[in-house]
Amino acid sequence: MHVPDGFINAPVSAVAGVVAAGAVAVSLKGARRELNERTAPLAGLVAAFIFAVQMLNFPVAAGTSGHLLGGALAAILVGPYTGVLCISVVLLMQGILFADGGLTALGVNILDMGVVTTVVAYALFRGLVGVLPRTRRSMTAASFVAALVSVPAAAAAFTLMYWIGGTTDIPIGKVFTAMVGVHVLIGLGEAAITALTVGAVIAVRPDLVHGARGLTAPLKLRIDGELVDAPAPAPTPAPAHRPTKGLWITGLVTALVLAGFVSFYASANPDGLEKVATDQGIDKEAKDHAAKDSPLADYGVKDVSDARLSGGLAGIIGVGATLVVGSGAFYVVSRRRRKDDEPAGSDARTDEKV
Repeated sequence: MHVPDGFINAPVSAVAGVVAAGAVAVSLKGARRELNERTAPLAGLVAAFIFAVQMLNFPVAAGTSGHLLGGALAAILVGPYTGVLCISVVLLMQGILFADGGLTALGVNILDMGVVTTVVAYALFRGLVGVLPRTRRSMTAASFVAALVSVPAAAAAFTLMYWIGGTTDIPIGKVFTAMVGVHVLIGLGEAAITALTVGAVIAVRPDLVHGARGLTAPLKLRIDGELVDAPAPAPTPAPAHRPTKGLWITGLVTALVLAGFVSFYASANPDGLEKVATDQGIDKEAKDHAAKDSPLADYGVKDVSDARLSGGLAGIIGVGATLVVGSGAFYVVSRRRRKDDEPAGSDARTDEKV
């Protein structure tokens, strides 16, 4: 759903940019409460993983494909504020290095793909886990529903922006029906990817999943045929942080394999926005990307003739660049957390447990 330059006029793009910048500023402050020096590299890994999975377009219907937006996945894994930053880093890397998503439309894309998806998904996720049992199965189901709803919500948000500042005169009802209709189908793919990923991480390291904090259920005993709560166990000292190196390496290798190899087999059909734009005439005023001559434009390495090798190298470079930029940014944010959390005059040096 990367919006190119020329779909939305300059005034609305500028306003969207200001709103997106404000959302990023708020997220930078909020992420200080979600990150510490231990989890910052994991947040960078989430951004790199989302970059990789976004290269895997999957077919949906009628010559249309879709790809992960990632807002729900990022929010559930690392928190809503950090989630907005993750998607913003991905979109920035895609726009600058790969000419994917217009540079003048960067604010539109961050607002649509980053802020809307993250806020909608996390709000729905928290609402669901608040009424469901605190179990891995419930968390996975809640992540599925949250991710599913977030995609058509982003499609509706784009339609609203197009209604206000679209550069072509197309009946907004047709745009809304086409956008939401195809993105409900794409949302099913998003939901499956999100639920599988969240479920897999919760299975091995629930302590690292922001949305799964407190994932415990009271022990039940059957007495006279009825289930009752067992007595609460005596408190035990908090365990030391478990190492995250194994999970980090596994996630990085997975992202590299997806971007460097599996992406070659992704669907070549246009994604939902591209298909709707072509069918409805939204793309009549589309402009060439400012970075169209980038050595990595269109997810290929310039002057490498072999398509498989060119795409694979571009994917690996993209994962690496997103990982470095994201991890560096999140590390800086986490370093400010300690100062912000300490009372005036305090000598505290203990990070919050995750």
